[in-house]
Amino acid sequence: MNSYRIRRLVLGVILGVGAGLAGPPATSRGQDVPPVDVPDAVATTEAEMKPYTEVIEQTTATFDLVPIPGGRFLMGSPEDEPGREEDEGPQHEVEISPFWMSTTEITWDVYDVWMSDLDVFRRNVLKLQPTPRDALADQFQISQPTKPYTDMSFGMGKRGYPAICMTQHAARVFCKWLSAKTGRYYRLPTEAEWEYACRAGTTTAYSFGDDPGELEEYAWFFDNTDGAYERVGQKKPNPWGLYDMHGNVAEWVLDQYEEAGYASVLDQPRDPLAVPLTLYPRVVRGGGWNQFPEDCRSAAREASHEDWKRQDPQQPKSIWYHTDALHVGFRVVRPLRVPSAEERAQKWDKSLPEQKDGANSKG
Repeated sequence: MNSYRIRRLVLGVILGVGAGLAGPPATSRGQDVPPVDVPDAVATTEAEMKPYTEVIEQTTATFDLVPIPGGRFLMGSPEDEPGREEDEGPQHEVEISPFWMSTTEITWDVYDVWMSDLDVFRRNVLKLQPTPRDALADQFQISQPTKPYTDMSFGMGKRGYPAICMTQHAARVFCKWLSAKTGRYYRLPTEAEWEYACRAGTTTAYSFGDDPGELEEYAWFFDNTDGAYERVGQKKPNPWGLYDMHGNVAEWVLDQYEEAGYASVLDQPRDPLAVPLTLYPRVVRGGGWNQFPEDCRSAAREASHEDWKRQDPQQPKSIWYHTDALHVGFRVVRPLRVPSAEERAQKWDKSLPEQKDGANSKG
């Protein structure tokens, strides 16, 4: 057994954390665990929602969120939109409930806390007592994810750069960890929420209009990057204060990808979700640094593929990493109304088939 895995076993014993637990518990030892106290994070109505900065305890990592108002919009693209693909229809009206969304893609500064257990190591080195939230969050760290076989940034930069190459499963587990770590419920956006937030009240091909010639002011893409992603938040935001919704890295959403477009969710006029029931394909949105302007449109969709693991030398291949998806990251949302445990199990957190690490467990 290598030294890395020995350290993980020791940490698991020290912290008394078992592997294989699921879903962020709402209580610890029968008591409610309060969320991290950060300014402006509390709201009971849409009118009370404000921008705020989320704090990752035991670290210096933070990220910003802005409120996205509830409303209706026309999802998908019109048939005469340049660059349109058949999977972007049929256009249909959708009602979206209010939520907060991270202003940028999740960066390595935040993602590495979970992926590399930076807060756990810091607690142990400095002999800091875990908070009640730490006790809940540790179950999503000690046993997962497996150590990557190589630097998953592929030398393109870490501090301030978007995290990439994770599977949708990894992004989902990160959200479970983040929910436990902060005491606030976070998840990936649905495809409908993502497009609604990207459009920000607009009906044009991009959130700034129809002219792809203006894209350089808002996005990093094939024409203006030097073969790599860029630090988040450098371009102009959309009208709702969201950066890099077009370009830089494409972003995971919760939905199963269906080549036929939205036919299967037309019976869900409010907060639709195509619950994923097969591992491939699933949806990413927004386009990446290595893609073309038409791939960065508000309605553009991309399907995940098992070839995204082609370079992975492990057998079986990792459930945590897409070694060939250097253009794929994610951002998170926090719904105003927190779903019940039953609602999460049946819809928001549901994903099949179940992913298991097997012999590759890092614990």
